[in-house]
Amino acid sequence: MHDRPPVDITPDILLKAYAAGIFPMAEDADDPTIYWVEPRARGVLPLDRFHVPKRLARTVRSDGFEVVSDRDFDAVIEGCAAPRRDTARTWINARIRDLYGALFDLGHCHTIEVYHEGRLAGGLYGVSLGAAFFGESMFHEVRDASKVALVHLVARLRSGGYRLADTQFLTEHLSQFGVEEMPRHIYKRHLAAAITERAEWGPPDQVFRGAEALAALGIGRAEA
Repeated sequence: MHDRPPVDITPDILLKAYAAGIFPMAEDADDPTIYWVEPRARGVLPLDRFHVPKRLARTVRSDGFEVVSDRDFDAVIEGCAAPRRDTARTWINARIRDLYGALFDLGHCHTIEVYHEGRLAGGLYGVSLGAAFFGESMFHEVRDASKVALVHLVARLRSGGYRLADTQFLTEHLSQFGVEEMPRHIYKRHLAAAITERAEWGPPDQVFRGAEALAALGIGRAEA
């Protein structure tokens, strides 16, 4: 259990929390309260060492998915909040949805949408602050859709001049892409530097081809 006194969290407070290395979660979708999290070890994706497995690179290059950004925030967060096979609970409650929806309207929250045969097959969302990006959640309805979203996300971050990609935690799933753990005090130094710089997310709702994303990551055809 967590000590969670009620707090009126505004988008401005939420951005200040991210700048301090703190992010919110809820116990489950039905719990209206929010608590703050500050991990002792932070999951960080080194943008210059992002690893794309060869099979995934071939999938990305094949353009079997249509990938865009910032097209449908509501559908993406709905997908992220849906129960999954490995767990019936979600940490995304109504307040989380509203807060990140407000950040989206302010240009501080972004989505990657992945479509297959005209339907949303997967995606992710996260927070952008200066040259730091904080990945929040991802989902997939079709195999590899969330992985394709991640590849396109990192391509955008690299192309836009981002300096820090925060995954919050290190998981077995994320480790295959090169995500590492960083002690809190070191993470905060990187965070403080990144949020003072500028980065560009890029045009919304623009279709990016797989070859373009891989090229932004320095992956040529021979490597895929």
